[in-house]
This record gives sequence, structure tokens and C-alpha cells, in this order.
Amino acid sequence: MSRSTSHFRRAAIAICGSLGLLATSSLRAQGPAVEFTEQELRRIRQHSPLGPAPSDTTNRVSADAAAARFGQFLFFDSRLSANGRVSCATCHDPNQGFADSKPLAQGLKQGTRHSPTLWNVAYNRWFFWDGRADSLWAQAMHPIESPLELGFSRLALAHLLGQDEMLRRRYEAIFERLPNLQDGSRFPKAGRPVPGQPEHSHHIAWTSMKSEDQAAINRIFVNVAKALAAYEARLVSRRSAFDIFVEGLATNDARKKAALTTSAQRGLKLFIGRGNCRLCHNGPNFTDGEFHNTRVAPRHGGPPRDAGRFAGIDLVRNDPFNAAGVHSDDRSAKARVKIEFLTNVPDNWGRFKTPTLRNVAKTAPYMHQGQFATLRDVIQYYSTLDGALPAGHHKESILVPLNLKHVEIDDLLAFLDALTDEAVDPALLRPPSSP
Repeated sequence: MSRSTSHFRRAAIAICGSLGLLATSSLRAQGPAVEFTEQELRRIRQHSPLGPAPSDTTNRVSADAAAARFGQFLFFDSRLSANGRVSCATCHDPNQGFADSKPLAQGLKQGTRHSPTLWNVAYNRWFFWDGRADSLWAQAMHPIESPLELGFSRLALAHLLGQDEMLRRRYEAIFERLPNLQDGSRFPKAGRPVPGQPEHSHHIAWTSMKSEDQAAINRIFVNVAKALAAYEARLVSRRSAFDIFVEGLATNDARKKAALTTSAQRGLKLFIGRGNCRLCHNGPNFTDGEFHNTRVAPRHGGPPRDAGRFAGIDLVRNDPFNAAGVHSDDRSAKARVKIEFLTNVPDNWGRFKTPTLRNVAKTAPYMHQGQFATLRDVIQYYSTLDGALPAGHHKESILVPLNLKHVEIDDLLAFLDALTDEAVDPALLRPPSSP
């Protein structure tokens, strides 16, 4: 046998072997077909496709490509932190599902809650686990000045823009000319309001300024946050194996219907049926956008101390940067309605926002303090409610043990994994070369 003939036979055997493995894998993935009732099909169609994100009329640059690029540059820029080593991407790492894989966020210091993913964040009605911000740009302002996160200040941010020629030119091209920040008596190097801490150096510097200079710095702070929001709004996940499967159902395309394994289809049937998961994880983004008390015990034991939504409502209503404030680009009644009709009740204590399930398999750990290391742990909790806090008089009446079998847990896991789609323009996953 010639050397070339031998090489050909080895290649042919390898190819046939690969095809055999693929065929076996395909058959194993499909198995017996799962039948859905008409009611189940209607419910499935309510989860896909995911349409365009709602426009944020309070942010006039939300759809501006130049603003989004500027925001993306700043998102990865660690100079926006007190020690020059922490950025937005520290807690929202593209390689970690735009989260950080830690139970509790770790910025300058350890936080008190888990970093939520930024996937599909533009679809949110409220922001943070407690909903203390009502827009994506208002949310972006909080971490910059939080002493646990970036620990920066709005005055230091303004000076950074003024001192970096590229940042200054880009900012002024998108927004407005920066004031002359070189006068230290008017614009101290660092400063911000620090409620309840009148002796804090940042607060002293801030209150030493004239009101018109404070207003100028606030505009800069808001504009940077709106640019960050314009970037984050582009992080959209919408074409998972589940979405392809739904397309297949609509067109009777066998190849597309095969995108979901038999196990995942059984998990879907359970998700929309007996599991009743869709009660909170509903719609194409798999979240009701509301707040619930799932009775998960605090990470470090003891009684729950985090008031969650109960505190968040007061914070968002009193936030000078909410949709009803002077920095909103749309102060119409429609834009203000969320805030002006927002009321609080004792039952909100300990409630936290329902997260999206899109890409959920990539964003472990789970819950507002990362109490569960894996999705299996989460499903096991809802199956048994073992370790749940006492219900008390604020209990969620919908929270009952599911008593799932092992195979049902496996099927739900397969379905949740089928909600993964991290396909996005690769250029959005790293800092651009310039702002």
C-alpha cells in the first residue's frame, strides 16, 4: 500500500468515525418526541421571540452609537475607581456572563449582594436587586461612588475627563463643552454628597461649591452614566436553542425543532406546567420584572437583615436622578408614572427582583447573595424548600414544594441550559482602542 493510499484510508476512517459519533449524538439527543397541548403551545409562544428592547426616552443618547462606544471605553476603564484597579467590568466581566462568579460582589471591598448579569439589562423596569433605580443610566451612577465598589466621586470623574485629551474631545463631541475645571477653589479634585456624614472630606468639598458649579458637575456625572447605559443596552441575548425550537414549532421545521433535546423539551413542559416557573419567570425575557420573597436564608445565617424592595422603594422615590428629576430627558407624565404612583407596603420587606433566565447557566452562583452555587441547587431548593425561612405573614402563597423526581431536575436543567445564547458582536466584549 502506498503512503498516499494509507493516508487516505486513515482520513476516511476518521471522517466516518466522526460522522458516526455525530449521528449517535443526534439520536441520543432526540429520543421520543414530546407532545405539547394547544394550551402548552400558546404558553411556549409567550416566551419567544424576544423583541426589541423598550426605548429609554429619559436618555437622549440611548441609541447613539458614539455615546455607546464612549460608554464602552469607560466601562472597562479602571481609572474610574479610587485605587485605579477596579472598573465596571470587574463585577460585570464579559467572560463570566457579565457577572463575576462570586457569591458577593468584590470591588474595592466586598459587597452585600451578588453581582447580577448585564445580559438584557435594557429590558428591566427596575434596577438593582431592590429596584432602587428606575433607569439604566440612574443605575450606572451608584457603583461609581459606592465605597464598596469603585469608590470614586463625581468631581474626580469630571477632572479625569478634563485632563485626558481623548476623553475630553469625545465627551464634548457627544454632549457639551466641559467647564474650566482648573480653578481648584471652584472645582475641588474630589467630592460628592455624602448624606449622614457631614465630616467626610468628599462632602466638605462638595458643600463648599456654589450651587451652579454643583449643577455643572452633576450634568457631567449624568452624561457619563447615560453613555454607560447606551453601551450596556447593546448586550442582548435573544437566539438560544429554545428560540430556534420555537421557530421550528411555528414553521414545522424538523431541523429547528431538533435544537431542543428531548430532555430539554420535557423540562420546558414542566417549566410551563406543573412547575409553574413561568409565574415569575414569564415573557420572552423570562422575568416578570417584579419582586418576590422566596424565603432563601441569608448567606451567613441568622435572621434576614436586608430589607430589599421595602428600602428600595424609598430610595428610588427620593433619588434626584430618577425619571421625575431634572436630569431626565423625558419628564412627561408617561415617563414619571412609575415613580409618582409607586407605593410601599410592609409585605415588600425582604423581596428581591426576579432575574432573567436567559444565559442563566453561565451566571452562577444564584440568588441575591449567591446562596446557591449551582442551578441544580436552586431547583433542589424549589423542589423541597429545605432550609427555607419561616413563612410568617409575608409569605408568597405561590411558593410550595414541587417534589421533583431526579429525572425532572435533570430535565429542567437541560431546558435552562437551552436558554443560553452569548452571541453578540465580539467587539462589545472588550474595550475599544479609543473612546
